Amino acid sequence: MAASSDRNPPPFPATEEPGAGLSDMADGDSDEGEDIFVSHSDPVAVSRGVSQPDRASEAAPDLFGEEGASSTLAKSNGVHSDDDNDLFSEANMEPSPDKPSSSDRKELPTSSGPCSPSSFTQGPAAMQPTSLEQLEEDEAKDSFDVDVAVTNPEKVGDGMNAYVAYKVSTRTSLPMFRSKAFTTRRRYSDFLGLYEKLSVKQSLLGCIIPPPPEKSVVGMTKVKVGMDDPSSVEFVERRRAALERYLQRIVAHPLLLQDPDVREFLEREDLPRAVNTQALSGAGFLKMINKASDAVNKMTIKMNESDTWFEDKFQEVENEEQQLRKLHAVVDSLVNHRKELCGNTAVFAKSMAMLGNSEDNTALSRALSQLAEVEDKMEQLHQEQAASDFFIFEEMLADYIRLLGAMRGCFDQRMRAWQRWQEAQGTLQKKREAEAKLLWANKPDKLQQAKEDITEWESRVTQYERDFDRIGMTVRKEVLRFEKEKAKDFKSQIIKYLEAMLQSQQRLIKFWEAFLPEAKAIA
Repeated sequence: MAASSDRNPPPFPATEEPGAGLSDMADGDSDEGEDIFVSHSDPVAVSRGVSQPDRASEAAPDLFGEEGASSTLAKSNGVHSDDDNDLFSEANMEPSPDKPSSSDRKELPTSSGPCSPSSFTQGPAAMQPTSLEQLEEDEAKDSFDVDVAVTNPEKVGDGMNAYVAYKVSTRTSLPMFRSKAFTTRRRYSDFLGLYEKLSVKQSLLGCIIPPPPEKSVVGMTKVKVGMDDPSSVEFVERRRAALERYLQRIVAHPLLLQDPDVREFLEREDLPRAVNTQALSGAGFLKMINKASDAVNKMTIKMNESDTWFEDKFQEVENEEQQLRKLHAVVDSLVNHRKELCGNTAVFAKSMAMLGNSEDNTALSRALSQLAEVEDKMEQLHQEQAASDFFIFEEMLADYIRLLGAMRGCFDQRMRAWQRWQEAQGTLQKKREAEAKLLWANKPDKLQQAKEDITEWESRVTQYERDFDRIGMTVRKEVLRFEKEKAKDFKSQIIKYLEAMLQSQQRLIKFWEAFLPEAKAIA
């Protein structure tokens, strides 16, 4: 937000109606970044801490995609599930509710010798402070010198085929970019295309993908009909500011910044036309999040969360989202009140001027005319305060309500990973039972296939367990980063709001001080 925090708020925008919602996004995965589990020792899995209940008789549909993609996923993450030295392979052979938390394995020595049973006595709660301290150290190292600004909106074309192109300027010293300063022009659908690409690749990893600004059919129709209309100018300025905040949040994310689609969006002169993109309205985004939550609630194997950190954080996210929605409604009412006050002040000023013109007493007539001028200035002041309330507070609250919805999606993704792991364990158990029946029935011709099936599902269980650990760790880092960014944003905006209010009150005092001698001069 650094690029837009010093910019004065534009005029108060016209009311717009949200458009259609976003279609369902496809699942996917990414091979970007270094996998934290590529090691000769056990993976750091402090995100564990869920007990394993009895499995359902039938496995639920795979929520992550086709099962055949598991081997590709393993290769892309640098995890070799068929490693003979994999300490997880035996740990998953006999699933048990008393299985130790993987967060305890963080303290395991890297030697190949056997581990003492006492090394598994610690629970996940004991490892939590150390893990959070490590995450804070990692977050402290995430410093990216990238400044992005969205400016100069320009209407391209005429009629209903017209669109608005924005200038995207980037300044950076990072070596991953071809130059230190470059500019491109992007239309609204390009921003939506970037969001969908990131969602497909990064959402499965547990990353918070900043949502793009909402679609407005009414606002964009006005722009297509007449760009010079005041309401159209206000709508374009509002969207420009929202797109700028959207890009700034993306480049501030340590994982999203390294995504090749982000670099291509910032650097490439001409992008392929984004097709089948739909923006999120407020109701559409909420519907999408609720749909994902309903899918998690319909799991055949319920997740008994024993890691209090995830349980508490998820409850905090839900409570905070409710409070922000209430505050957003209050701020919206405040903006409407200032707008109404602005109109009433204008009527009052006009009536006072007419009264002054009809007054025979010269001193009184002059004083009334001066009062009308003061009220005209106050009308402008109320209008600026309404715009300040809207762009400083209301827009920020709307952004964070949508970000909290995206964070809920991260928690749901972790639950889906756990569900997939449990279903794989249930299938593995069935394969072993089938093998036992073949041994008992003395059918050696089918034993080889049964053993191969067991080997395949053992590798899947290992991979799915590592996926669950990885997503849990990513969610922890995302929550920590989100809380730090939220505190910084709210502090910056509150200070900016108070400074704007203080400046307006000082101007108001000067207006009344200048009028006071005129009032005293009335004879």
